[in-house]
Amino acid sequence: MKEQLVSAIQLQEVDLQDGSRNRKTEEVKERKTYTVEEAVETIGFGPFHIMLFVIMGSANIVEAMEIMLLAVVSPEIRCEWHLQDWQVALVSTMVFLGYMVCGVLSGYVADRYGRWKVVIGGFVWSSYFSLLTSFAPSYGWFVFLRSMVGCGVAGTSQGFVLKTEFIPAKYRAYLLPLSTIFWMVGSMLIIILGMTVVPSMGWRWMIRFSILPSVILIGLFMFIPESARFNVSAGNIQGAMATLQRIARMNKASLPEGDLMEPVESERGNCYILVSRAFRRTSLILWFSWFVASFSYYGSVLSSSELLEKNLLCTTDANEKHSIKHVEDESLCYCIPFAMEDYQTLLISSLGEVALIPLNIGLLNVVGRKYSMVIIQLASVVFFMLVNICTTMLGFTMLLFLLRSLVTMNFNVVYIYTAEVYPTVVRSIGMGFCTSFSRIGGMIAPFIAQVLMSKSVVLALTPFAVACFLCALGTALLPIETRGRALLQNST
Repeated sequence: MKEQLVSAIQLQEVDLQDGSRNRKTEEVKERKTYTVEEAVETIGFGPFHIMLFVIMGSANIVEAMEIMLLAVVSPEIRCEWHLQDWQVALVSTMVFLGYMVCGVLSGYVADRYGRWKVVIGGFVWSSYFSLLTSFAPSYGWFVFLRSMVGCGVAGTSQGFVLKTEFIPAKYRAYLLPLSTIFWMVGSMLIIILGMTVVPSMGWRWMIRFSILPSVILIGLFMFIPESARFNVSAGNIQGAMATLQRIARMNKASLPEGDLMEPVESERGNCYILVSRAFRRTSLILWFSWFVASFSYYGSVLSSSELLEKNLLCTTDANEKHSIKHVEDESLCYCIPFAMEDYQTLLISSLGEVALIPLNIGLLNVVGRKYSMVIIQLASVVFFMLVNICTTMLGFTMLLFLLRSLVTMNFNVVYIYTAEVYPTVVRSIGMGFCTSFSRIGGMIAPFIAQVLMSKSVVLALTPFAVACFLCALGTALLPIETRGRALLQNST
């Protein structure tokens, strides 16, 4: 009797344990999970994104100032060190060489160790070497130090990836084109510094003043967190949760129900994914598109600077100064600095970078990223050839204005498409490879715009038009349209 009672009690305990296990299993099965993409879309747009847009957008101010500085300082160093045209062009080329070499490296580091570290490191690096540039004792030192600045600027460009990974899909087509406002502000600031500082204090002090925004931004970057998408791909779920919770609090929103759950990605920074079957055609076309975007953008900037500096304009109302033409064979050192009206022309053309933002936003939302690039590139072909027309100074200024608008739009759309098409595991290195190819275009552009221009204006501008036309044909073959598409986490 006692043995039967003991057996009954033991069976009851086993049943209770089995029931407990089943309930726990059911609870595990019922526990909800969500991804970073779902969290970003659920939180939506709010104060955090405004802060992100302003701070990360301001990074474009610094990048623009460092790159556009070359157009303003070229006449000054030409005179100080008695430089020939090819030596002036070499300065721009070496800056882009530094950018190209460090572009891939910064992309790999950003995918392996985080976007934020690369961006902040890039700003510290570029600010330090930019300051040293102002003390350059010779042309050789100036070229070397500017190439180091280019290396740092390559790191800051990863800020676009960091910004993109926080913005909900439906807002990317509106916010990312607006980033060109900050680039325009940077371009205008360096031109204003050229107008006010160079005539009285010289180009060295202009460079010293130009690094002040970088110093301010280094402090502001402390308010920007690491990308939650990167954190989950690296297995740092706790760090990603902390970031998402902070964004939700700032936006007065809530996270989805359940737990954040995404697999750890072991292929972070694997460049072979870029040429895998899924992305091979996209990568090849994008590399050429970035080459042309940079080639045409810096071609338009440096061409306008060269046309004004050397008085090569065909204007029907030229004043006495602009009727004097520069002939390279007759003068080793052409030493005429920018006049005030030249700075004003550059300033007005810089405003063109934001003039067509509403059109840019409309195209992105109506025809998508791919065909926006095709339309803009074909329009750029037309305006590069129109610059050859003999017109008034006002007409030339308007042509530059519209040309700068188009090449800036093209650069912006290529940036957006690249950040959207690649998955998180290779988004930064994908951007790094693309920016490196773009700097090849930037390296070649000075030798077309600053050396060939003295021989023939038509001959100098035609390569930019041809490159844009070929790029439009290639872009039409892109296999993926990213409008409205969620950002991929991996390549599968």
